[in-house]
Amino acid sequence: MDKKTFQKKIIELYQEDEMVMIRLFIQWCQRKELDPHVLYRTAYPTQRDNEILTQLLASEETYDDIVVENDTMLDLLQLFGNDELAFVVAEEIEKTRK
Repeated sequence: MDKKTFQKKIIELYQEDEMVMIRLFIQWCQRKELDPHVLYRTAYPTQRDNEILTQLLASEETYDDIVVENDTMLDLLQLFGNDELAFVVAEEIEKTRK
C-alpha cells in the first residue's frame, strides 16, 4: 500500500469512527431526554450546526439497543477532541446527580 492510499484509509477509518461517536452521542442524549443540537450549540456557539448530527437525527434511526454510560460518553467526546462538548455533557450529568 503506497503512502497516499494509506493516508486515505486512515482518514476513512477516522470518519467512520466519528460517525459512531456521533451516533452514540445521539443515543446518550435520547436516553437523557436532551436535545443533541442544543448541547452542540451550547458547546460551540459560533459554529454552524453539525451536518452529520443533523443527517443522523433526520434518518430516524434509533439506537435503543445501545446503552452508553456517562463516563464512556465523556471519554469518547474527549478522544475525538470535543472537549467543549464533553464539558457541556459533564454539566448535564452533574445536573442529574443533584
